Amino acid sequence: MRSPTGGWSFSLSAESGEAVISARARGLRDAPSLSADAPSPPSAVPPAPPEAREIFGSVLPLAQQYAELLAGPGVERGLVGPAEAARLWDRHLLNCAVVAELIPVPCSLVDLGSGAGLPGIVLAMLLPEAEVALLEPMARRALFLEECVAALGLANAVVRRGRAEDMAGQIAADVVIARAVAPMDRLAGMAAGLARPGGLVLAIKGAGAADEIMRAQPVLRQLGARDIELVQAGSGKVSPAATVVRFTTGPARNRPGAPFRPGGAGHHAGGAGPARGGPGSGGRGQGTRKGRPNGRRSGG
Repeated sequence: MRSPTGGWSFSLSAESGEAVISARARGLRDAPSLSADAPSPPSAVPPAPPEAREIFGSVLPLAQQYAELLAGPGVERGLVGPAEAARLWDRHLLNCAVVAELIPVPCSLVDLGSGAGLPGIVLAMLLPEAEVALLEPMARRALFLEECVAALGLANAVVRRGRAEDMAGQIAADVVIARAVAPMDRLAGMAAGLARPGGLVLAIKGAGAADEIMRAQPVLRQLGARDIELVQAGSGKVSPAATVVRFTTGPARNRPGAPFRPGGAGHHAGGAGPARGGPGSGGRGQGTRKGRPNGRRSGG
């Protein structure tokens, strides 16, 4: 279904159900349950800080429930590093939540390489008018996401299991967002393949974001990217603010059917201008590998 802003919205489908069946078939039947009937171990998550109450507002109880899922089953299944439970609020949840201020709604949104759901699940809570697709290739992560969506009652979120490269051209979202997925020279092509022409790409980065933009210039020119800039989301609300690379995708003729890979023909085509903004203060997502804050990706 096409959204009011011109992209495609997402709905639960047999495909997402097949992802769960496939995940369970790969030996995940005995994974810890996220159901309300499961016993609740003592919380490893500290109380929400005062800024969380301001940023999450009425959905703070939902954010607290999600934090418990990350610190409990998320750690037990190897999706979140054990040391991260104590810093889920300041390092992860708030770092994702403040990016909501950069997203126009209503919209269709894809969280590329969603992992444990950061930032896609957080944004689905905060932006009920957004249709959020959690795109994740690995089976056990996709299963965890499905269970989180169900446990949190997020009717505007759907899990899509697959690689960005394989979904290019099949999804045309208004907004594509990614956190700790890949350097900008690789991420730009993957994200552009999932966005509609003129769509918005947001990459949550860290202190090296400005250098990443400079290294990605040939790819961004090839893609016809526009309005490339470095922004600080949540400035004055959280410290440090979230460092985000933002750009607008080019017209359809500049967007490959599959993500652009540096080094190909026409490497310097296009005309994206220089990136604006200086080095960021350092996003808290650096060192995170989509739900593996210790920097290692787990197997599927």
